[in-house]
Amino acid sequence: MREFRRQGWAVEAERTDHPGHGVALAAEAVRSGARCVVAVGGDGTVHEVANGLLQGGGGEGERERAALGVVPIGSGNDFAKLVGLARHSPAQAVRRLVTARIAAFDVGHVLDEYFVNSAGIGFGAEVVRVRNAMPGLSGFLSYLVPVLRAFARFRPPRLEVRAAGFGETGYMMMVEICNGTTAGGSYRFAPEARPGDGRLDVCVVRRVSLARFLLAIPRVMRGTHGTMREVALFQTRRITLRSLEGPLVLHLDGELREPAARECTVRVEPGRLNVLVAR
Repeated sequence: MREFRRQGWAVEAERTDHPGHGVALAAEAVRSGARCVVAVGGDGTVHEVANGLLQGGGGEGERERAALGVVPIGSGNDFAKLVGLARHSPAQAVRRLVTARIAAFDVGHVLDEYFVNSAGIGFGAEVVRVRNAMPGLSGFLSYLVPVLRAFARFRPPRLEVRAAGFGETGYMMMVEICNGTTAGGSYRFAPEARPGDGRLDVCVVRRVSLARFLLAIPRVMRGTHGTMREVALFQTRRITLRSLEGPLVLHLDGELREPAARECTVRVEPGRLNVLVAR
């Protein structure tokens, strides 16, 4: 708060106190005429604030929509990487927000909810479940340890994946649908993704052995996994996922979702979200 005011911003601070509260607070800010709503937190906070902005109404014109800013204090900070703020202290992030430009980012939409960075089914969602049960971990370990623990108990689901130019049915390790380049903090599932290109970048990983999985981890972190025979990378505006063995389990920006549905369609909504991007 002090740094915002030192930079000449008039600000009001609100603290979230339960899941979904950030959505309500951001939507109310939009209705009250806020020109910018800043998420101070990690990717989960960004996810809620973005949904509040997108669901909160306001003008349809690009210049009339409130902009999303972020002061990253989470573990992964994947969204902060997209806006040039991932490696800054909170005070530095505030100073860079003051001179930031506004860019129109795409968002993904699935099951009546938006995501700004990535959505996933399969192993990614299981990692989120394991990580939620291990709140004592921090930093890089909070992403690596759950990955290794999740693999020991994970059984790849049988999925049907359909998109323009791509169709496949089988046991799949994961399907990660990306608007940004990274997910889970350090994993570059979609190294060529651009959040304003009107497309979602999809990474499909078929069932793999433990040896191939351990080999894939550093390659995914470098973004060089695309040449592996178990991996398919493609771009799309719309993709349908169907679980052939039980209800879907997904994550949206690292937030676990367990709907009763066995099928969902993920689509991109181009340029829907105004975002403050550091110059």
